[in-house]
Amino acid sequence: MPVVFETLLAAYGPQGWWPLLGHPGKNPTSTGRLTGYHPGDFSYPRSDGQRFEICVGAVLTQNTAWGNVERALALLERAGLLSPTGILAASAQALEVAIRPSGYFRVKSRKLRELARFYLELGGRTPSRTQLLAVWGIGPETADSIRLYAYGQREMVVDAYTIRVLGHHGLCRGPIDYDRAKRFCVDGWQGSVAEYQELHALMVEHAKRLRGSERGPRPQTKQ
Repeated sequence: MPVVFETLLAAYGPQGWWPLLGHPGKNPTSTGRLTGYHPGDFSYPRSDGQRFEICVGAVLTQNTAWGNVERALALLERAGLLSPTGILAASAQALEVAIRPSGYFRVKSRKLRELARFYLELGGRTPSRTQLLAVWGIGPETADSIRLYAYGQREMVVDAYTIRVLGHHGLCRGPIDYDRAKRFCVDGWQGSVAEYQELHALMVEHAKRLRGSERGPRPQTKQ
């Protein structure tokens, strides 16, 4: 994976994930959100509020595009609901209205309440992957996103974009599921947290270009 990482980074540059509502940074790419990125700055999240925002975004992005999540996050913030106590105190209708742009708003409303309870119970501690997976509505991708971006833990996030890149370039042959793709990406690579954040974001950018008119570079690996 070092060769893949270096190839994509040279092609697209630092991505600055995870985008945050209150951060003025511009998007370094032609896809995704227009502001909120922080390329080359891995000091985020800098507050408990930003950490929880990332956790909420990781849940809301399930089965939808990030633009829809951005709208839902903005509505939550405007309604004073972008906090664990705010979510738990909100009526079902108020919460569902706020997150409606992200789709599946009824089931995601329950997921956010379960997340908020769990977040408060943590009391500021870093959750293990096992603990996150035990929360209703949190699967492997969401758990790894929360661990990597909200808590700065070394996890490889695998999503549909990652699998598309691995399959398109023949880097990981045969049926590719989450666990197999994650093992392939992490085996033999002692990347830092910052590098894991960049690799996931670069995979997303590359996959979007594969789908569009820009084919982008062809990553190669000896693995």
